[in-house]
Amino acid sequence: MASDTRALLIGGDSVPALDGRTTDDLNPFTGEVHAVVAAASPADVTRAVDAAERAFPEWAATPPSVKRGILLRAADALEARTPEVVALMAAEVGGVGGWAGFNVTLAANVLREAAAAVTQPVGEVLTTEVPGQLSLAVREPLGVVAAFAPWNAPVILSTRAVAAPLAAGNTVVLKPSEDAPIAAGLLIAEVLHEAGLPAGVLNVVTNAPEDAAAVAEALITDPRVRAVNFTGSTEVGRIVGTLAAHHLKPAVLELGGKNSLLVLDDADLDHAVDAATFGAFHNAGQICMSTDRVLVHRSVAEEFTAKLAAKVGSLPHGDPADPGTVIGPVINPRAASRVAALVAEAVEAGARVRAGGDGGATVLDEVTPQMRVFQEEIFGPAVVVVPVADDDEAVAIANDTEHGLTAGILTEDSRRGLGLAQRIRTGIVHVGNQTVDDEPQAPFGGVKSSGYGRFGGRWGIEAFSATRWVTVASRHGHFPF
Repeated sequence: MASDTRALLIGGDSVPALDGRTTDDLNPFTGEVHAVVAAASPADVTRAVDAAERAFPEWAATPPSVKRGILLRAADALEARTPEVVALMAAEVGGVGGWAGFNVTLAANVLREAAAAVTQPVGEVLTTEVPGQLSLAVREPLGVVAAFAPWNAPVILSTRAVAAPLAAGNTVVLKPSEDAPIAAGLLIAEVLHEAGLPAGVLNVVTNAPEDAAAVAEALITDPRVRAVNFTGSTEVGRIVGTLAAHHLKPAVLELGGKNSLLVLDDADLDHAVDAATFGAFHNAGQICMSTDRVLVHRSVAEEFTAKLAAKVGSLPHGDPADPGTVIGPVINPRAASRVAALVAEAVEAGARVRAGGDGGATVLDEVTPQMRVFQEEIFGPAVVVVPVADDDEAVAIANDTEHGLTAGILTEDSRRGLGLAQRIRTGIVHVGNQTVDDEPQAPFGGVKSSGYGRFGGRWGIEAFSATRWVTVASRHGHFPF
C-alpha cells in the first residue's frame, strides 16, 4: 500500500496532472509501492513552462542578497531533514544510510556554493578603441532552464541541476527520474520553497516511465526554454543533446563513464584495496564515477586481487534501511539482469570470479577486451581487475573507451602520478585517490561520450548565463556619411 501521494509542483501549487493520471514509485528492495505520484503529460509541461516564464522577470531582478538568503536557508533546512532523507532514499532508491547522508551534506554545500556565487562579479570592463567609450561584457540569466535529475544520487544531482541556474537568475522546470520522483525532484523543491523561493521559480513535473520521452521532448523543445541540463546515461544524453542542438539551445550533459583506477607498483596495497572497494561498490556501483576497471601493475596484481576479493566478499549487503548494510539493492530488476548478464557472459568467455558472481558484489579477473564487461559501463556492484606491464599500458587501457569522465591513480610518487594524469583523457582525475569524488566548487564533467559542459563553481554560473556586450559612449561619435 502506498505510503505517500504526490502531485506536480507548478506555479508554487501542488496540482494533479491535467488528465488525473498517476504512476507508482516502487521500493527497489521490497518491490512494494512506496508512493504514488502524478503522471504528467506534455500539456502539464506547458503549464510548468508557463509558470516559469511568468516568474522569470521578477526572479531575474531579485536582489542578490535575497537570492543568497534563500539558498542558504534551503541548505540549512535540507540538513535538518537528514533523518527523513535517509529513510526516503532507502525506500525509494535503495540507498544505504551513509550514501544518503553524503547526499544531504554535499547537496547542502552545493546550495551554499551557489549562494556564494550570487554576489560574485557578473561581467568585466573591456578595452576599446573608441575614445570616451565604456565597453562592458555583462553576464545575464538566460530565462527558463530545463533540468533533468537521475535517481542514483538523487538529492545531490537534483540540487546540482537547479542551484546554479537559480543563482544565475533563471527559473527552472525540473523533471526528476521516474525511479526517484521525490528524492530527485519534489524534495529539493519543498526545501527551497520553505526557504522562501517565490512561486513559479522552480517547478517539478513527474511522469510515468512510458511517458518519459514525450515529456522530455515537450520540455526541451518549448521555445521559451533557453537552456538544458541533463545528468544520466550516455544513450539518453545523446537524445537530449540532439534535441537541444536542433533547437539551438545550450546544454550541459553529464553522462556515463568507464572509469579506471590505476594501481602502480609503488602503491600502498592495503590502502589501494580500501580505495578500490569504495570506488567500485559505493552505492552498489551505481555512480557515474564508479571504478569499473582496476589496472594493476603485474608485479603486485595477484596480491592486490586476492586482498580485494577478500574485502569485497566480507561486505554486508541487503536491506538498505539496516544501518549495517554496505551494499543495498540495484535500482530495479532490469538493472540487476543487465549486470548479471555482463558477468555471466564474461565468465562463459573465460573470466575468473574472484568474489561474488552470484548477483552480489563481484570481482573478476582474466578479462579480455572482447568482453562487454571490459568495454561497457557496468553501473552495478561489479569490477574487473586487469594486470598491466607498465605505466604506458595502464594509460593506453584507461584511454581505450568512448567515455572520459574520471580516473584515479594510486602511487606514493605524486610526480609520477601527475605525469600519468596529464596523459589520461578524462574530465576529472585524482592522483592518490580513487575515482569517486565531488566538491561543489570544482568543475565537474567529462569529455568524449561522457558529455560536455561543467557544473560547479563559476563554471556552473557561466553555463546558465549569457554574455552580452554593452557600450556606453560619453561623447557623440563621428560617422563617415
